[in-house]
Amino acid sequence: MYGCQQNLIKPNQDLKSILEFICSGPNKLTNCGIYYGRQLFFKSQKIIGKYDLEKEYKSNKHVSALYSQAAQQILISVA
Repeated sequence: MYGCQQNLIKPNQDLKSILEFICSGPNKLTNCGIYYGRQLFFKSQKIIGKYDLEKEYKSNKHVSALYSQAAQQILISVA
């Protein structure tokens, strides 16, 4: 079982912008994957494969901003 710990911080403006960038990257990558999968399904009635999203988004800026394992896990969970 996994646990979670909440840490309350009071970040300054620089730290706040860094944290927003780090947290918004995976969300944007998830949205890109969902959009591509939906468009593929609506246009050709095909369901996206497990590793097709990785091939499609290999050069995406959101993928390059994350660690490769994290980006792969996000795209696999979308598929």
